[in-house]
Amino acid sequence: MIFVGIDWSEAHHDVCVLDDQGTVLAKGKVSDDVSGVGRLHAMLAEHVEDPSEVVVGIETDPGLLVGSLVQAGYHVYAMNPLAASRYRDRHAVSRAKSDPGDAKVLADLVRTDRQNHREVAGDTELAEAVKVLARAHQNLIWSRQRQVNALRNTLREFYPGALRAFSTSQLATVEACGVLAMAPTPTWARDKLTLQRLRRSLAASGRKRNLDRRAGQILQALQAPELSAPPLLEQAYGEVVGSLVVVIDGLTHQIMGLEAELSERFEGHPDAEIITSLPGLSSVLGARVLAEFGDDPTRYVDARARRRYAGTAPITRASGTRLVVLARVARNRRLFDACYWWACSPPSTPPPEPAATTTPTAARARPTTRRSVQSPTAGSGSCMAASSGKSSTERTSPGSRLLRLPLDNFEPWDV
Repeated sequence: MIFVGIDWSEAHHDVCVLDDQGTVLAKGKVSDDVSGVGRLHAMLAEHVEDPSEVVVGIETDPGLLVGSLVQAGYHVYAMNPLAASRYRDRHAVSRAKSDPGDAKVLADLVRTDRQNHREVAGDTELAEAVKVLARAHQNLIWSRQRQVNALRNTLREFYPGALRAFSTSQLATVEACGVLAMAPTPTWARDKLTLQRLRRSLAASGRKRNLDRRAGQILQALQAPELSAPPLLEQAYGEVVGSLVVVIDGLTHQIMGLEAELSERFEGHPDAEIITSLPGLSSVLGARVLAEFGDDPTRYVDARARRRYAGTAPITRASGTRLVVLARVARNRRLFDACYWWACSPPSTPPPEPAATTTPTAARARPTTRRSVQSPTAGSGSCMAASSGKSSTERTSPGSRLLRLPLDNFEPWDV
């Protein structure tokens, strides 16, 4: 068996090959193209005949290079750059660093400590496609929120009436973008905005009810007497508002298009029905969870490994008589965000009604305890513990309905 360290970069990759004893068998540079990958395979074929005898350490997970290594049959470990940096300190205290040296560090890491790291998962092609769409959809939402925050700060400087007409969460809607495009400044709102134009704009944005009432509320807020900025400064602010509105409106339409494509891909996955059956998971949120967890059944050893990857498992630091429990910072940020919204989401479908109780004995046997409300971090652990075999608990809710909620046996410290 040989161990290969690859220090990845955009132009070329430094490669170091070690044997079981840590002796350097080969090293060099390969280009980031077809010929470079072919040269890498030829370099490794000089020392082994079976691809399963090759263990590769690299500091990246996605990409064509990693995909080609996995398809070749190598055992590939995607190392966290922070872990590789800490491992480098075991070999030199001078903090010397070079690309060939990093390649050797990665090869030594998978030679001695690969049992402490996770091999690159063999997710299906459909799961990878869902992952690409889910991350792009999430990136656009985050980008839009940054633009919305910039728009709010701009309006706060010279146009407070717009913030009374639209809250911060409403500034990202097509309705708000249409109105602010017609009236980017208070002067435009007072001189050129009418109830009829507002009503037509609201109808074009998709609103079907309470058009007159909503148009009147917006017009009253925009035309209310306010402190005004100098004309030239107001005009400059108006240009900024117009630009931001165009960007936000474009992002909103692109988000809706990606969301439709993401839902379609996700619903075609064999595990989609199972994932959406969990309380609080819709198509979009379920697609994010599937994208980050993957669909390789051998990727995680147990439920705790899932919790650590999601960032919901706490970190315990014990030394002598001192014990400190901290939140996990090194985590999958996208998965943690999805689990947070999952914990805060209501169940997507109401639970079924229980069978009617006819005897006093059965009525007394019905549980009457109320489930305590868990924190968002605690609730997000349900996805990681789905395979742990815990039985569900029962509780009664207002209206005397018996609910069966899975994973209620978990306590906050379990996640």
